[in-house]
Amino acid sequence: MVTSFPAQARRVGDHRLASQRRLYALRECVLHCAPYGFRATWHHLVVSVPIPRRLDDNPAALVQAVDELAAARAVVLVQADAYAARRRREKAAGLRVPRTPAPWNSWAWSAIAYCPDPERHPTEPLAVVVRRVLDAHATGMDADAQCLACGTDRHRAGRVCPVCGVHPRGPFARCNTTNARDQWARIWRRDVRHDTGLPAPI
Repeated sequence: MVTSFPAQARRVGDHRLASQRRLYALRECVLHCAPYGFRATWHHLVVSVPIPRRLDDNPAALVQAVDELAAARAVVLVQADAYAARRRREKAAGLRVPRTPAPWNSWAWSAIAYCPDPERHPTEPLAVVVRRVLDAHATGMDADAQCLACGTDRHRAGRVCPVCGVHPRGPFARCNTTNARDQWARIWRRDVRHDTGLPAPI
């Protein structure tokens, strides 16, 4: 059954539910809105909130995470509504093909600032980065020449940003990290040092 972001966000904030069920509701929210791609967005939330491995160690963490995600989603919704209104006007004028593609028009909006390596992504709040990328896109900035997320000049087009990890090709980029399965298992378990986002010491 497909459920909406608002419905799952309410579950995240429902303290009558078990912590694990609320965690799964947060996962569904990230499936609906993942500006860095699902895995990198999840890692960002885990290290920035932070979300501890034992959820009861920080009962407010899940709500803080979904609030940050909702703030980023709100930025996109404003832009998406404006884009939809413009497209209606363009279609009425006979322009069937959009002049510019919408940068969020992808599964889970993951093309906004996609990071192929889940552990390399911007560290600022999601809404800040999303707004910056959409504003840069609106000005026509060339993502192959300059990273829209952090402004770093690219020395080679089509490569991941060496500073923040955003790839200009969006979800078409592939993660080349070794042991990607182990990496994701560790991130999902929240086995990270929350001050750095790096693997937790064994």
